[in-house]
Amino acid sequence: MSREIIRTDQAPQAIGTYSQAVKCGNTVYMSGQIPLIPESMELVDGPIEAQIRRVFDNLQAVANAAGGTLADVAKLNVFLINLGDFATVNRVMAEYFTEPYPARAAIGVAALPKDAQVEMDAVMEL
Repeated sequence: MSREIIRTDQAPQAIGTYSQAVKCGNTVYMSGQIPLIPESMELVDGPIEAQIRRVFDNLQAVANAAGGTLADVAKLNVFLINLGDFATVNRVMAEYFTEPYPARAAIGVAALPKDAQVEMDAVMEL
């Protein structure tokens, strides 16, 4: 099976030894996105809601670069510093996704890169 590396300037550049996404056949594995502004590579200012929106915008840019949209996401993983922010994730997610929603996991973690409050990765089927 062929592997295609997905890259876009519309999402933050990789800050380590990974690709923004890898497409294998019709499946796209999107790396974790934190709320970095692509142009500045700085965390977005503001409350957790702003960080969540930025992460979804970043995932959307990677999905588009791979030839899909967030509607094609089959699995979403959400990593939160504070699981109390889960209701905000649900509210904002409903603005980016429509039913049927992707499968999802929400995991509480002790820390994320650059002191972000949220990170998400996804698997998309084209």
